[in-house]
Amino acid sequence: MKITAVRWWEESLPLTRPYTIAYQTISAVENHFVTIETRDGTMGIGVGSPAEEVTGESETACGQALDSVLEPLLLGRDIRHLNAILRELDRALPKAPAARAAIDIALHDLAAKHLGLPLVDLLGRCHTTLPTSITLGIRSLEETLEEAREYRARGFNYLKVKIGKSLDEDVERLVRLREEMGPHVKIRVDANLGYTYNQLVAFAIKTRNVDLELIEQPLKAHDLAGMRALSDRTRNLIAADESLVTVSDALALAGPCPPFGIYNIKLMKCGGIAPALKIAEIARLSAIDLMWGCMDESIVGISAALHAALASPATRYLDLDGSLDLSRDLVQGGFVLENGMLRVTDKPGLGVERI
Repeated sequence: MKITAVRWWEESLPLTRPYTIAYQTISAVENHFVTIETRDGTMGIGVGSPAEEVTGESETACGQALDSVLEPLLLGRDIRHLNAILRELDRALPKAPAARAAIDIALHDLAAKHLGLPLVDLLGRCHTTLPTSITLGIRSLEETLEEAREYRARGFNYLKVKIGKSLDEDVERLVRLREEMGPHVKIRVDANLGYTYNQLVAFAIKTRNVDLELIEQPLKAHDLAGMRALSDRTRNLIAADESLVTVSDALALAGPCPPFGIYNIKLMKCGGIAPALKIAEIARLSAIDLMWGCMDESIVGISAALHAALASPATRYLDLDGSLDLSRDLVQGGFVLENGMLRVTDKPGLGVERI
């Protein structure tokens, strides 16, 4: 089971529907693909989607990191020594989480394929299927309502609304959205660092009747004092995103008076499946709920996150829509989406196939 070939390359993947968040508009994403092959021809595939504004890793830095370690770390290694390789990977690329994630995902895909198992069963399945939210960017009120109607018609009952540019407009959009969608649709929001403490308090009061499911990262990543000043009720509704990057962050945030009631795990932030599962275990032991999120990324990355999420007892929320708006991808399969519910396939590894 020796690794005999490795490769990486970069692909630009345009979005079918560019969208706006609190600090930028996104119309295409750069994904870094990795393949790892063993002597018998079995191949694992991974992907990295760097986000400099979140992790400090640029697209160029991601490629340089892959160049620096892929062959020296992997060629000639035995895939059965997976955990040892992953520890070395973590030490080799401490500042390049998306590059680590690409390699980590490919290694997990390869290891599960060698055992003939879906990855979730290698990790320890504890969920079969869960609903995912789908994201509405920052748009006008009418565009928001039109987009929500479209997603409801496609079977999605969980909507995540991007907010954070204008408090009054945010509140208006959410109040009207609740009126139109009725009580049975779950609405969650993501402020992407866009609020001050006072704005967040006002937002929580003004949207009390909207029945929000959760609020993702409303304050600046370092503003833990502001988070801890909130009421217990509000803190328990808030998910850490930009504040939670590493396993060390998860430990620190789980300490006395936790500032967040929910952890949002993204493979591209933490460096792949192995560190994500460490964060998940910290959350379970600390009675913190898990949300599994994503960047705009290939089906490869979404499938990897879904396998990990379904193997984590603390998982409560999925936000794994990052591949749905790509105008093209390099693979197919990996998961099944029906009426907003996600499940993995019964194929070995990630279950993805090159197109």
